[in-house]
This record gives sequence, structure tokens and C-alpha cells, in this order.
Amino acid sequence: MNKKLIITLVILALVIVGVLFYSNQPAPETKKEEVSVSNPDTITKVNMGTIDSLDPHYQYDERSQEIYVNIYENLISFKQGDMTKFEPMLATKVPSDQNGLIQDKGTSYVFPIREDVKFHEGGTLTPEDIRYSFLRSLIHDREGGPLWMLYDPLFGVGGLADITKELVGVEDPKTLTAEQSREVYNYLARTIEVDGQNVIFHLPKPYPPFLSIICHDNGLTAIMDKEWAIEQGGWDGSPETIAKYHDPTKEVDPFYDKTNGTGPFKLENWVKGESITLKKNDDYWRAPAKVENVVIKMIDEWSTRKLMLQRGDADIVYVDNQYLDQARDLDNVKIISGLPRPYTGVGLMNWDIVSEGNPDVHSGKLDGKGIPADFFSDLHVRKGFVYAMNYQAFVAEVMKGEGQQSRGPIPEGFLGFDEDSDLYSMDLDKATEEFKQAFDGELWDKGFEITILYNSGNDMRKAAVDMLKSSIEGINDKFKVHVRGVQWATYLDKLIAGKFTLGFIGWGADFADSHNFAVPFMRSDGTYGAFKGENYAKFAKDQEVDELITRAAELTDPVEREKIYQELQQLCYDYATDIYLYQPAAHLVMRDWVSGWEYDPIIHDGVNFYYLDK
Repeated sequence: MNKKLIITLVILALVIVGVLFYSNQPAPETKKEEVSVSNPDTITKVNMGTIDSLDPHYQYDERSQEIYVNIYENLISFKQGDMTKFEPMLATKVPSDQNGLIQDKGTSYVFPIREDVKFHEGGTLTPEDIRYSFLRSLIHDREGGPLWMLYDPLFGVGGLADITKELVGVEDPKTLTAEQSREVYNYLARTIEVDGQNVIFHLPKPYPPFLSIICHDNGLTAIMDKEWAIEQGGWDGSPETIAKYHDPTKEVDPFYDKTNGTGPFKLENWVKGESITLKKNDDYWRAPAKVENVVIKMIDEWSTRKLMLQRGDADIVYVDNQYLDQARDLDNVKIISGLPRPYTGVGLMNWDIVSEGNPDVHSGKLDGKGIPADFFSDLHVRKGFVYAMNYQAFVAEVMKGEGQQSRGPIPEGFLGFDEDSDLYSMDLDKATEEFKQAFDGELWDKGFEITILYNSGNDMRKAAVDMLKSSIEGINDKFKVHVRGVQWATYLDKLIAGKFTLGFIGWGADFADSHNFAVPFMRSDGTYGAFKGENYAKFAKDQEVDELITRAAELTDPVEREKIYQELQQLCYDYATDIYLYQPAAHLVMRDWVSGWEYDPIIHDGVNFYYLDK
């Protein structure tokens, strides 16, 4: 990637972020009545959905991310209120060309590390903790996780398996011998150097989004205490043990339910599936937080969340779009809405369902009593489902107009989005035509039975599945669709294991570039692309999807780049790869006694509690 391209990408990223984030946020709507502040030392937030993991290098979901940003810290952070600018965090300076800390023609980043910073368990931060944390994250590299974002700038690949295959001919890093592990470790370790109080990252080529990727909000580069982590059973720091510590199962991961960061809050208690309590860190290196405690409750029922907000038992609550009008009727509640959100909501279709031990495929055959593993590999099946979705009703009735229908993986505001591109609409006649052609007519004659999951408490996703069920069962009385809600953590596990049939899920921006949407949705080894199995990977290869994505990232001309992203969007339409459903506007609902909040589109309805007061 040449220098001209790098500059172009930086400018594009900053322009996009500038569109998506603005400090002059919409004036909050408030109904006022004199009341006393409830529990002034504690912020209580009530969420829908559960926390997946407390390990910052494992987590890749919004509920877990909210915990990480308050407990752990990174080298740098975005400046509050301006996502185009960085400020130091555990580093004392942000590297730049001007201060001489970006060197070697943009391939070396030097971070001077802050001194006298304490971890929650008493250890003192050192540059070696930084190096250990990055290496531990790279070695960890769990399936379906976020590490592709770090492997890309440091090595130009998607994950550890790419390196082990190329370097020592081993496809599964968990099977590395000690000798092979040592060779792989040396390859990883050469990119991160400790020089006195400095940590230096060596990249193979310039990669301007690097600072955005390692910034606070992104748990994959959170800093851990090396000594403590090893004592708890984390990676032991040895070059020979990569196989042992790579891709652990969630509950076996020693940091699944343990934390030790440098952030403004520390873990007090986690009752899985119910609540988590954070306590102010009195030894924080900056001024301590303004409140003593943070309590986050996980309550899926809107009626309960609403009552807690109304009584003042909750300061901030998660509110689905369809319930915003009810929240507006409450006294002493402020609603900030219409916030731009870089997000794509989709009905992800699994082209290669893992059927063994999977009740959601029922018989697992095309016999009218289930579905086969390759059910969604049939283009006519996919188009039947896509035409059966009532997009207009979903946006108008479920989202209350707070958003728009998606046109593909790339949302509005990013290169490749075209407001005049082809767009599906509900058409039951066309859905019928497609279903009649599926599996050479066999599907129409025999019918099918399928279970579609949603994460319980997410009433928007439940509404989407219910709409789909109603339409499809109305087309043919031999079509049976069951709907079942499961906990968020279970939902994620099903996705990662490839055991979902069709799952409504979303993707919010990790950094401001179309690449961040094309890769996870469309690339064969992308986060969601990989969930869809070998049949999707074959499709991606046949249609040169991966090559197109790589080419778009390498082009110097933004006009040519945009053409490729538009081509990728069109591929999603032509082949009905998934049900691209919506791009929402963001909002937050809180008691009017809460102050200090500013919008961060990366964590959107998550909260950095350090700045809050009441």
C-alpha cells in the first residue's frame, strides 16, 4: 500500500467519522417534575441482554464491551467528544509525524509508557505488561473473535492460523509442537519491542488506521498485568506454549470472570445473567470517578425496565425503538435520539448448518419435518426468505421510523452506499415463485420445518423473526417456522459453532471505513462470513469476493474504491446472501439527573461511566 493510498484512506476515514459523530447532539426531550435524586453515589443502568465474557481479548459484543471500557485501558483513547482526535491513556504521548514517534516512513510507532500506574490488584504498570498483553491477545485469537483487526496491520493476514500455515505448514495452531511454536512466537514477537520505558510496534507497511484499532473502545488491545495474568492461568509467556493457550473455550478462559485493569472502576461482583457491580478505583492514576458504584442489571422485559426508570430505581435503561413513545410519556426522563449510527442489522443465513446435536434443524433432512444442512445454500430458498420480509413495516412500526432499510452490508455514510441501488421489498408472489424452484421443486412439495432463534429481550429481533414466520407460513401450509428466544451468550455460542439456521444480528463500526463492513459480512474468513461455513466460502471464492475486498483496500483512487464496494453491495443483492434489514439511528434514555454523558458511536448505547455524575 503506497503513501498516497494511506493518505487517501486517512482522509476518507476522518470524513466519515466527521459525518457520523458530532458534538452538537440533538436537544434531549424531557418532562419535568421536582424529585429528589435517588442513590446519588450509584449509577444504575438496566440493559437488555447478558454479558458474554469479562476477558477483554475474548469479548466481541456490546454488553461485554461496556464492562471492559470501564475496567481496562489501552495505550491511547479518543478525545471525548471528538473521534477524529486521540489523546494519551497508558501512553504519555500519541505518536505522530510531528512529535517524531511515528518513524521509518510510517511503519514504526513509539509509545512512551506512563509510570506509577497501578493495576486494581496492586501491580505497577511496566512496558513489559504492554508487550505481554499484545502477544497474549495475538496468541489467544479465539474463533469468531476480533483479532483480525490486529493481525491485518501487524502481519497482513487474518489470524494466527494464516501465519502457522505459511510459516510451519500447520493449519491448526492448537497442534503446534514446541519447536514450531517457538518459530511462530519469534515471528509474532519481532513486531513488538520494549526499549526502556518505550514500547515500539513495527509494521510491515504503513497502516494509518492502526491508532484507531488500538484505541480505547477496542478490547483486543486492552492492557493486563503480566505477573497477575500468569498467576491466574493465562498464557505463561513461554514461546513454546502457543498451542496450549490458543483459542480457549469461553468458560475455561481464566479471565472469563476475573478482571484486573487500570481503569476507573474495578469488578465488585458478577451474578451471571442477572447483574454486575463495579466499584470506584480510589487509586486511579487520573482523578477518581464521580460516583462510587455502578450497577448494571440484565432485564429482558421492557415493562420491568420501564417501571424501574419511572420509579428512579434505574438511571439509564435500554429502550427498543418501539417503546420510545412510552418512555417519552414518563416524567423526569430525558431522551437523546436521532444520533447517527454506523451499524447494519441483518438476518444472517447459514449456508452450511452444523446439524449434529442441533434441534433447530429438526429432522435435518428435506423431508417436510426439518431442513438439510445446506438449506440456505440454495439461491431460491434465500430469495424466498428475502422476499418474505416486510421491510417497510419493520422500519415504520418496529423502529418507529428511527432508521432505514439497509441496502447491503455497507451503511449510509460509507463508500459504496448508494441510495439508488437495488433494494428488496416484500413480495409474496415472488417469494412463492422462488420457493417453488428451490431444490428442484422438492421443497414446495414436501415443505420444511425450521427453528429461528433470537436473543431474548431483543424485541426488535423477535419482531423481525415473527414477521418472517407469518409471511412464510402464509405462503405454504407445509412451511413451519418456530421462534425461540435464548440468552445472548447462548445466541453467540450458536453463531460461533455454526449451529444457527437464520439469526438476526448486527455489526457496528470498529473503525470508520467500508473495509470494516465488507470484511466481517462478506469475506470468506470474516467474522460472519466464517460462521456460514464451507458452502459460503466456495461462493466467495467463485465470485472473487475476497479478492475484490483486498483490491478495494489497495486502490489509491476513492472513486475506483467506491465502484468495488458498490459491486460488492450488488453481489449481496443479486445472490440474496442475507436479509439486509436495517440501519438504525441511536438513542439513549436516562433520568434527567444524570449528567456528563457524550455520544460515542463505537459503543453507542454503552456508557463510559467515568464521566457521569448525578
